[in-house]
Parts: sequence; structure tokens; C-alpha cells
Amino acid sequence: MSPKAHRVSSPTPPASVELLPFRFHRFEGSRVLLTNMVGEHVFLNDDEFDNLMAGDLDDPSLIHQLRGKHLVRLPGEQLPLDLLAMKTSTRLRRLSEFTGLHIFVVSLRCEHACGYCQVSRQNSADSRYDMSERTAEAGLAAAFRSPSREIKIELQGGEPLLNFPLVKMIVMRAEALNETAGKSISFVITTNLALLEDEVIEFAREHDIFFSTSLDGPKDLHNRNRPRPGGDSWERAVAGIRRIQTELGIDRIDALMTTTEAGLGRVREIIDCYLDQGLHNVFLRPISPYGLAVRSRSHVSYDADRWLRFYEEGLDYILELNATGTPIVEQYAAIILRKMLTSDDAGYVDLMSPSGIGIGALVYNYDGDVYASDEGRMLAEMGDTTFRLGNLHHNSYAEIVTSDALLDPLEESFAPSAPMCSDCAFEPYCGSDPVFHHTTMGDPLGRKAESAFCRRNMGVFKLLLERYEADSQTRALFRRWAN
Repeated sequence: MSPKAHRVSSPTPPASVELLPFRFHRFEGSRVLLTNMVGEHVFLNDDEFDNLMAGDLDDPSLIHQLRGKHLVRLPGEQLPLDLLAMKTSTRLRRLSEFTGLHIFVVSLRCEHACGYCQVSRQNSADSRYDMSERTAEAGLAAAFRSPSREIKIELQGGEPLLNFPLVKMIVMRAEALNETAGKSISFVITTNLALLEDEVIEFAREHDIFFSTSLDGPKDLHNRNRPRPGGDSWERAVAGIRRIQTELGIDRIDALMTTTEAGLGRVREIIDCYLDQGLHNVFLRPISPYGLAVRSRSHVSYDADRWLRFYEEGLDYILELNATGTPIVEQYAAIILRKMLTSDDAGYVDLMSPSGIGIGALVYNYDGDVYASDEGRMLAEMGDTTFRLGNLHHNSYAEIVTSDALLDPLEESFAPSAPMCSDCAFEPYCGSDPVFHHTTMGDPLGRKAESAFCRRNMGVFKLLLERYEADSQTRALFRRWAN
């Protein structure tokens, strides 16, 4: 965490205006970033910032700009406070409607052998690691207890298509329950697509199901990262993507990539591969420190700085493509820009504050254990059950969502009151990730100055702000992504 980031809460105000709470960060080139409590921002030069802090601000246009961003107000003016309160309420509205995402781990079995796998996969013939109908029913009962008006049920593994009968049971039972509950409900199957058959396609068509898959890039890179018997992981993934696009719709399939050391110098090829498959969204994500990624030490094969260089090259290539008429969105940037440029929050678990664990997602494991996040479940597969909230067969819904295993890390990691986070100009865009910091540093808060989570995110925030300020074409593109 940079020592140049600061918060100003109650300084001596200029005579002409009163300062509202803001934080600031000094950029290179005599520029100072100011952000308010909901993330609205402005850049000042050093002289303007010094004048503001000294009470000598007399430029009417600058005062108008700062008032528009709710960074200052005229003496006694009430409207900026009311608007800040309304925008804060909008941003935090998800807290009253937890939990929207419910992940069912229908099987740990998988026929792939990905070196960076975040879970402890099991042999594809060992049905002991399949979720039972009884456990699935208990998970659905918990999911429908959620206050959220919108419920997304995600079927995961392992490879969920190895237990497709249970996938069908969960979807049909959820639809039956929803006839009474009246929620907005959606379904996603997270699959490597290797086992995509006619029955799966027809069921997805009948029940309006979406798919999420993995695509790490070109054939040689993907097959190296995600081996399976026959060595045809890429061929099966691409064939499945095209089939879903053709038979169900272009918007029915999204793909995620994981950055391995082998892919660090190939970001343009990776993005081109997505475009070749008709995919106009790409999520440039690093390896997470869980599961086999730890055992194989894949998570330490590169540091945050190397990933940031990879990300910057990728983002700039995407901007270049958009400028020349090829639309493609970098999804992580779009999530952050929504927080930067609107009063809304996309609800991405890793960038929520309070943390998205439990609030943003609950995970129902094959054996009935409930976890605060998918990462918490992955950690349990490594023998650490810190984020286990209870069991569907032994604990009530109330006991699960009020468990100390959830409430304690939420309180301890709350970014607006966390050391260094509370003073950081980027806090409105960020979140807290107690599972990551527990895994890498031994406690849910972590040491922010040494945190790879902080270093990566601060690097991305700075990059997005610099590109946003650089030219009007990029500003217009980023606004479209944000909305």
C-alpha cells in the first residue's frame, strides 16, 4: 500500500467552500487524485490542491467541478449531503438482500488434471464424492431462505456434468419452489464442456440455463494448462462453445481464463483466441492460492508486478481493438468501472465491502458443508475449515448465516475501518478478501503493505484512471462498460 494515499475528513476549510470527506493520492506528474466516499473522483494539479487545502481556492470553474463531485459544498449547503447519503444507500443496498449467488458443488469428480486447479478433484469413477438428492434439497431450502429477490444457482464441481441427473433435479426442484417464492431465478452450469451431450443442450434450452467454461487461450497453451485423457481439452471446449452459441444463443456461454506463467507473454494471442471463438468478453485473472495451485506452487510462479504488466498489455490491446472497430470487454475492468463511474456495485464477491463472503455467495458442498465462499471451500479441501459455516443437515439457516466463522472475518476485514484501507483513495473501488489474506498471511485483515491483493488492485485502479483521463474515446468506452 502506497504511503502517498491519504484521507481528509475534517481539515480547516477554505473560506469560500466547506470540504466534504475525501481521500487523496499523489500520482506522478504533479497530479493529485481526490475521491469521495462513493468513489467520484477528480484530478487536481499540485497548485490547485495546495490552494484547496490552504483555503485560497478562488477559481469558479474548479469550485463548480469539485461541488459536482461532492468534494466540497458552499457554506451551509444541504443538497450535497443528501445526494451523498442517497448514493451511499444505493451502493450498499445489497446488504439488505443477501445472498444472491448459491453454488452447489454437485460432485468433486473431474476427468481433467489442471495443474492450477483450486479444488481437490477426485477420480471420475468415484461417486462417493457426488452430492445426494437429500443434500441438494437442503441446499435449495437454504437458498430460498435468502432475502434476495434475485437468486442465481450455479452448478459446480469438479465437473458437474458427471452428476447430470442431480443437476436436472436441482433445476426442476428450484423452479417448483419458485412458483411460491416468486423470485427472479437464473441457472449457470460451470463446466469444461468435455462431456457436453445432446441431453444437456436440450435441458438447457428448456430451462433457460447459461454456461460458464474455462478457455486459457490458444490450443497449445490451453491443453498444457488443462490436460485430460486424449489431450483434446481445447478441441472439446471450443466445440462446446460453438455448439452452445449456435443452438442456444451467443449470450448463453461465457469463458474465464487463468494466467499461468506460460501465458504471461501471450496476452494478445489469448484475446485473439477469444475473438476467434465469438467471445467478446474476457476476464484476465491471476492464479488463486488454493488447492493444487498451492501444492504445485503455480501460485508463486510469478508475482503481482509481472501479472500487472500482463494485464496492462492486455487492456491496451483491448482498447486498440475497440478503437479500430472490434468490440471486446475486459470484464474485471468493467466491474471496477461500474464502481468508479456509477453509484452502483456489480456485487463481485472479491470487490465487496463489507466482504462478499456469505453476503454475496454461499457454497453448498457435496457433503452438506456450507462455506462462506468458493475460496473458503477450496481452503477446506486443503485441510483448513476456517470458513466452514455449518452443515445443511446439522445446522439451521439462521445458525449458518450468523456463524462466528462468517461474522468475525466480516468485522475484522471491513475495509473502511481497516488500517491503511481507511486512508486509501482507492477504497471506494476495492473490497476486502479475508479468505485470501487468511491463506497468505494468517489473518482475515492481512498486512496491506505486503498484500498481493492490494498491489494488484491498486495497480489496476491506477491504470484505469490513467487511461480514462487520457482521451475522450477511452472515456466514452469505459462509460459504456460501466453501464
